[in-house]
Amino acid sequence: MDGQPEGEASETGFFVVGFDRDAGPQAVIRVVNGDGEASHTAQIAPGGFDIQRIDGLAPNQVNPTGEALLARIRAEAARKAQGFASRADLDGFKGGFIAPLAKYRQTTRFGGQRILNGEPRTPHFGADLAAPTGTPIHAPAPGVVAFAETGLHFEGGLTMIDHGQGLISLYLHQSRVDVRKGQMVERGQVIGAVGKEGRATGPHLCWRMKWHGRNLDPMLLIGVKTPA
Repeated sequence: MDGQPEGEASETGFFVVGFDRDAGPQAVIRVVNGDGEASHTAQIAPGGFDIQRIDGLAPNQVNPTGEALLARIRAEAARKAQGFASRADLDGFKGGFIAPLAKYRQTTRFGGQRILNGEPRTPHFGADLAAPTGTPIHAPAPGVVAFAETGLHFEGGLTMIDHGQGLISLYLHQSRVDVRKGQMVERGQVIGAVGKEGRATGPHLCWRMKWHGRNLDPMLLIGVKTPA
């Protein structure tokens, strides 16, 4: 994509690409196989992003201090980086995605600028779906669990699922994690439960998605069907 190698298609010929919040107006996708090559220029529509203000957070959730806490955050970041590096040889994305919650109220859209306790921060790269604590979270598509832990400083209970070729979905603030790293999951399988652990002011699921370091809007994939 745009001259950079991004991996190989599955044995059945499926591959996935994604564009992040600040992607340019177009991107060139080039596919090469034993029969030749083909290119496609994707036109990328600009997004409209909100400004979200969140007050009442504990100070150490906004600006962590103390060597012990900072060391803990660094260690958690290193483990999460291993999850993001997953490149499962799957094409679980090809059948489309369902919502991870049966019922929810979306309280925050992807990409909004966040102001935490009055301080402007980086954009919010997730969709916040409010639901009662204990609400089951379902895998939106097949994949392999690339990360599964509880008690993280920012995320609380966190699960990552690699749906193939590094398309990784994330589930933050869980009150319960029901899967383990390396486990295969099917679409609709319960992987955990909604909570308010970590940096959260109320029970909700922060649903995120990444592809090769790019932050994607997972809500765009709900209802996507298998390509012809």
